[in-house]
Amino acid sequence: MVLRRLPGTELLAQQEDARRVYAEAFSGPPWTEDASAADRFILRLARDALRDGFTAAGAFRDGRLIGLATAWTTPSPFPSGRCYPQAQAALGADRTAEWLCGAREVDELALATAARGQGVGAALLDAVTADAPDGRCWLLTSVRARDANAFYRRLGWASATHPAPEGSGIVVFLGPGHPARTAAAQHL
Repeated sequence: MVLRRLPGTELLAQQEDARRVYAEAFSGPPWTEDASAADRFILRLARDALRDGFTAAGAFRDGRLIGLATAWTTPSPFPSGRCYPQAQAALGADRTAEWLCGAREVDELALATAARGQGVGAALLDAVTADAPDGRCWLLTSVRARDANAFYRRLGWASATHPAPEGSGIVVFLGPGHPARTAAAQHL
């Protein structure tokens, strides 16, 4: 396997492989996304590549993309689209501004089925977070994604939010070097 940091233009130049990897990663449970979700990912990627601090990494085997990760700097004020309102509601406005704004936000981590269980995901995650300013990196995922949640915990990421009592919603994770980890543990 070869792992490389990629500019957005290079990842976009491989959009068919990126679409395939995304579809494989998110078509099964708990996501169960249809093919149109992979198309939306590619459209979103074109916009995301223009974000402040955008970074991406790709894992390749025999020259073919088998995994990808994307990240950027979370803007201030905190965004209001997608799952951001849930994250802010769980953390509160002050913690959100202090812990998440200006930090490296991991947006996507996707692996082809054949790449799972081989350390590819951990390597990709490290590639897009290793140079996060002051170790400040974070991500959010679904509470239903039990395997993903366990994966992040094994890598030293810490939950900063309580899961919803009915087992739905999102969980915000702070990276291993995030200075707010102690405060997050007290918040829980």
